[in-house]
Amino acid sequence: MADESETKTQTPSQLIDARIAELDDWRGEMLSRLRKVILKAVPDVVEEWKWRGVPVWYCDGMICTGESYKAAVKMTFAKGASLEDPAKLFNASLEGNARRAIDFHEGDKVNEKALAALIKSAVALNQSKAKRK
Repeated sequence: MADESETKTQTPSQLIDARIAELDDWRGEMLSRLRKVILKAVPDVVEEWKWRGVPVWYCDGMICTGESYKAAVKMTFAKGASLEDPAKLFNASLEGNARRAIDFHEGDKVNEKALAALIKSAVALNQSKAKRK
């Protein structure tokens, strides 16, 4: 990963690109694939780099994070507990009052259509809360 001085001159999108490249195994491929689903579902999404190395996607509020661990790539939806999940994608952080997550493991298939719908639902929820203010 780039040193701290380099991270200050790179855009969040460049830092995410670097993180994907750094994960030179299935996790990089998975994070890249999940990012493509997000970018396609929400073309005006804002990418951020938070908490010393976590990609975060925003549209009228936080949508989700893309964390990488040794055995999983985790998408945590900030307001996931408030989202309908008809495809039952959420499989982690199920006990919380706000967040829900999807843990992807090596070899997992990604239901891109259902994931895109979940992402769009998160944006719609953010927009509905933004309008009430």
